[in-house]
Amino acid sequence: ARNVQFSPDGSRISFLRAKDDDRTVQDLWAMDVATGEAYLLVDARQLVPEERELTEAEIQFRERARITSSGVVTYQWDETGAAVLVPLDGDVFYVDVESTQTRRLTETETFETDAKVSPNGGFVSFIRDQNLWIHDLSTGEERALTTEGGGDISWGMAEFVAQEEMSRYTGYWWSPDDSRIAVARVDESPVMVVERFGISADAVSVSEQRYPRAGTPNALVTLHVIDLGSGDMGEKAEIAEMDLGSDTDIYLSRVNWSESGETLWVQRQNRAQTQWDLLALDPRTGAEDTTRRITEQADTWINLAHDLQTLAGGGLLYLSEQSGFRHIRHVGADGVARDITSGDWVVDSLEAVDEDSGLVWFAGWRDSPLERHLYSVNLDGGEPQRITSGEGRWNVSVGSGGSGFIGTYSDIDTPPSTALYSIAGERIAWVEENPLNQAHPYAPYLARHVRPEYGTLMAADGQTELHWQMYRPDHCTAATPCPAIVQVYGGPGVQTVTKGWQSLRDQILAQSGYVLFKVDNRGSSNRGHAFEAPLHLRMGILEVEDQLAGLDWLQARDFVDADRVGLWGWSYGGYMTLMTTLQAPGRFAAGIAGAPVTDWALYDTHYTERFMSTPQDNADGYDAGSVFAHLDGYQTPLLIIHGMADDNVTFDHSTRLFAELQERGQVFEMMTYPGQRHGIR
Repeated sequence: ARNVQFSPDGSRISFLRAKDDDRTVQDLWAMDVATGEAYLLVDARQLVPEERELTEAEIQFRERARITSSGVVTYQWDETGAAVLVPLDGDVFYVDVESTQTRRLTETETFETDAKVSPNGGFVSFIRDQNLWIHDLSTGEERALTTEGGGDISWGMAEFVAQEEMSRYTGYWWSPDDSRIAVARVDESPVMVVERFGISADAVSVSEQRYPRAGTPNALVTLHVIDLGSGDMGEKAEIAEMDLGSDTDIYLSRVNWSESGETLWVQRQNRAQTQWDLLALDPRTGAEDTTRRITEQADTWINLAHDLQTLAGGGLLYLSEQSGFRHIRHVGADGVARDITSGDWVVDSLEAVDEDSGLVWFAGWRDSPLERHLYSVNLDGGEPQRITSGEGRWNVSVGSGGSGFIGTYSDIDTPPSTALYSIAGERIAWVEENPLNQAHPYAPYLARHVRPEYGTLMAADGQTELHWQMYRPDHCTAATPCPAIVQVYGGPGVQTVTKGWQSLRDQILAQSGYVLFKVDNRGSSNRGHAFEAPLHLRMGILEVEDQLAGLDWLQARDFVDADRVGLWGWSYGGYMTLMTTLQAPGRFAAGIAGAPVTDWALYDTHYTERFMSTPQDNADGYDAGSVFAHLDGYQTPLLIIHGMADDNVTFDHSTRLFAELQERGQVFEMMTYPGQRHGIR
């Protein structure tokens, strides 16, 4: 079950489920909370028997959002719980959940994207032709709120780095009373054009993609508020520009309305991402109340979070790493700030708050950096109380007022199972039990299933503990040592070693007779900012040292054939495969680099500059962190994999490496995938 949500009135649970006969197509299901009965709400194929070919913009958006299925891929409840908005096939449908009757709100050749129901349920909004439109649900009338969009200008859309690196997939936000919409205007004309070739099996397309490489200009983003009350459906509404400061070279990272709608809270980062500001803006005039501004600074960088929650009394909650670990900070209406959680552990997400009971619910890694659980804590602070059980990983959605939660749980023996729970953690009803029994698709492989082992080893600094995970097939002993594969990611924002259900790719390798080993080096996530920060300004050095410490540990095991250890990774992991084998020639028997970054100067601004500054200000770091600086160490047999239409780590990362290796007369293997992007599936 995916994208599991409570209806706003708490009477239903909704979720996406793949069709039995085609796992790539999803339908929308609902479950009655009172009875536990699940039923099909929207059949994607019945609504749209044959979907249109996606536009390039929609393909790019789905790649950014990591959407891999078709059919119903997203949906939104209205605030009453009476209806669900379903974008499908480039149009927008409005579904009454009682009758399951469906209204098709749009039917155009143009793709409508980012559709939303307004908070009071009076309108549906969407993006059409790079402009923001609204549809009046009572009259059926449509209205374009902006008309300038086209070419390099868009209204209400998130620019490339916002989608890919800030996980901000929208560019507009409704006020709580339906009277106003905050909307971003994006001007991409300053952004460099990267000519990207989309090479498929039978054709080649050329896209002039606006791709801001490190050290080059970003898009110009401004924020405006449209007053819907200033004109009827046939008149032009008033638009006020918000004051984001005199520096235009900034990032607009998040936008939230206050509970009353009287304040627009805007999160702004400087270009270097060393300062984060929370601005309190007047939505009528755009003026900032500077007395309410919240600012945080760091010598390295500031990680963004998604979890700002406004409170009825004018205060708010947000996640802060100022202590070195991400924790919940409460700021009262009087501006006084205090942390309500603390300690050498990480809050992962702020799930819900109930001001009446004075409780806050959050998910985090408090008991172990390998286990994610749901906790509650008093709004005034105190000792958090763990709600979920087991030794695994929970993803949760807490109902309004803490009425209960939907939880998806997995551990090393339990594939993901989803159920409705009371707020005390007692299971009420299964949504998707997914029992690992003889009827399960994995049943034929259970007899050969290899359980992962866990432990720690010392990092290259001799002081920091690193967590590892290993699959050891039964036949791998001192008498019959086995070849081994090290899987690596190694970059910030990712954790590969956890106690949740693992990828079945791991089982393919283990059941094929390999010892499979993973270690999260310094720079990985969920261990606190101090664990991440050592790679600042020098990517590809420290991470390699820690991976080699892991290799030393692995090769010392008597059940491992020390002469036959391979290394592989994807994206940052592909980069790590290259950097590690080049800096430690002969240590690995083979390497596979999938969609690798080869030169950080070719990657985008927001990600790269967060950790490396710009090529102009950190030339030595960019040089040392480039694969090309280490090619004299090319010795390990190498396979390079890349999608020939990759718009994230663009294909020229690999083609430049191909050319340089060929110029040097070096033998290597490659596998390129026509038509595939960064995530090859």
